[in-house]
Amino acid sequence: MFIQPWDASLDDAEWQSWIADGHDFGQLSVNGLPGHPPAVVPTHFTTDGSHLLIHLARPNPVWKAIEHDPHVTFTVIGDYAFIPGPWRAKPDVPPTDGVPTSYYAAVQFACRAHIIDDPEAKAELLRRQLAHFQPDGDHAPMDVDQPPYGRMLPGIRGLRLEVTEVRAKFKYDDHKPVEHRTAVADRLSERGQGLDAPTARQQLRRLDRIGPWKP
Repeated sequence: MFIQPWDASLDDAEWQSWIADGHDFGQLSVNGLPGHPPAVVPTHFTTDGSHLLIHLARPNPVWKAIEHDPHVTFTVIGDYAFIPGPWRAKPDVPPTDGVPTSYYAAVQFACRAHIIDDPEAKAELLRRQLAHFQPDGDHAPMDVDQPPYGRMLPGIRGLRLEVTEVRAKFKYDDHKPVEHRTAVADRLSERGQGLDAPTARQQLRRLDRIGPWKP
C-alpha cells in the first residue's frame, strides 16, 4: 500500500481508535500455493491487544496455503467515497479539468498466522469474539461439552494473527488548502450517498488535527 506523507496516520492512536470505532471486518490475504493465486477471505475479527483473532470453517481451502506459508496480511478498509473531478478543480481552471480521486481509510496488518485446533483454545477465541460482537451476553455458554457450540467446534479452526507491522493510510486530500477540504466535506454531507457521511467526518477530523499541511 503506497502512502503519501500527507496520507500517513498521524500516530498509532489514530488508527487504533479508528479500528476500535466499529471497523471490525476485513480481508485476510494469504500467499497462494505454488501455481495458485493468493487467497483472499473476507471475515470479521477481534483482537486481544497484540493479536487479531478470527475463525474460519474447517473446509476452507485457505488452510493449506497458511500451513505452507504463515506470513499473511489482514486489511481493513472503510469511510470511503468517490470524489468527482469538478469538486477538486482549482479556482482558476474549468470544473471539468478537475481530477477525480478516492477518499478512504485503510489499515494493513502484516502478520504471522498461528492455527488453533485445541477445542478449549478455540472456545476461548470464540468467547472473546462473542464478548465483542454480542456484549449483552445474549447467547448460550461457549462450552466444549455443551450444545449448541460444543458439537460445532470441530467444524472450525481458529487463527491468532501475530501482528509484526502496521501500515495505516487516511487519504482525504490533507495536502490541499483548508478551504478546499472544508468545501469537499460539505459536498459529501450534502450528497449523502453510501459512506459519504463518515468520509466527511474523517476529513474534518483530520483537518482539525492537521490544519494547513506542512511537509
